[in-house]
Amino acid sequence: MDNLTHSLAGAVLGQMGLKKKTGLGMATLIIAANIPDIDAVATLLGGVQHLAIRRGITHGPIAMLLLPLLLTGIMIWFDRWQTKRGKRPADRLPIHKGWLLALAYIGCLSHPALDWLNSYGIRLLEPFSSRWFYGDSIFIIDLWIWVALIAGLWVSRRREKKGGNDWRRPAWISFAAVCAYIFANGVITGKAEAETKSLLASNAAQTEAMGEDNMVVANPVPLQFWKREMLWRNEFAYGSGAYDLFDGLVLNEKRAMPESSGALLPFLATTSDDASAFLFWSRMPVIERDGSNMTVRDQRFMDPLVGDRFSVRVNVRKDRLERAAP
Repeated sequence: MDNLTHSLAGAVLGQMGLKKKTGLGMATLIIAANIPDIDAVATLLGGVQHLAIRRGITHGPIAMLLLPLLLTGIMIWFDRWQTKRGKRPADRLPIHKGWLLALAYIGCLSHPALDWLNSYGIRLLEPFSSRWFYGDSIFIIDLWIWVALIAGLWVSRRREKKGGNDWRRPAWISFAAVCAYIFANGVITGKAEAETKSLLASNAAQTEAMGEDNMVVANPVPLQFWKREMLWRNEFAYGSGAYDLFDGLVLNEKRAMPESSGALLPFLATTSDDASAFLFWSRMPVIERDGSNMTVRDQRFMDPLVGDRFSVRVNVRKDRLERAAP
């Protein structure tokens, strides 16, 4: 998810009452909710190299163990540093090391939990496994989650400033609403994928000479959470469609998978660092071939509005190409 969502999630957790457990509680929750994204420095590499680095080691179990410890140490040092300089706010609660560490873990763990929800992918087990995991339920920037979290945070803060005893309640309601929204979107995704698989299996025109081992992905779309962009593929063909919770499923005309894709993709991964990084990240790679010039895209991000940010171009000598995919 985007960093505003992560920050708002940390802040709402604080307004649910956790910030009162220790000094610097709110700051710790917000920073911890964002800290796995320190891998964003990989974008400085340019091209598509960052795709193979993002959402990996800093989102895996070792990072989830060590990052909260590191953050807790920094926050304790910061509190002591301010105290020595006489700059520590008088109204700040005393530091409770146990609670500070607990909040660092809560905030940090909220990050991969949210990142898993979309179709971009996250390697939850890195470095023990490089397998990508996908929730396929929430678009990477979700306005409705923003609205729910901001509303809960704003009302809670207003009540707290007025001295009301029920200032935690709006944050709890916001948290519950977001959880319910996420669950509902998971149900919609499951329903969309099940109906797509069923239609593909029952449509003789699409399954004839194609096999029935179809990979189906329900890709979330912006704003319209009741809709999904349906993507499917198998060894012989690929296609797309649209699912609407109220209007049902429509599949577009299928396209034949380019010949020799199965042999070409592993070969292309050896042609350049960019190609290797892209194919490591790609979930649904598609080759657009023009002689020895090739563009590899991912079905999830083939919208013209995305541009070339999720594609890689490869030029291969004819003789090498023929050996790879005769």
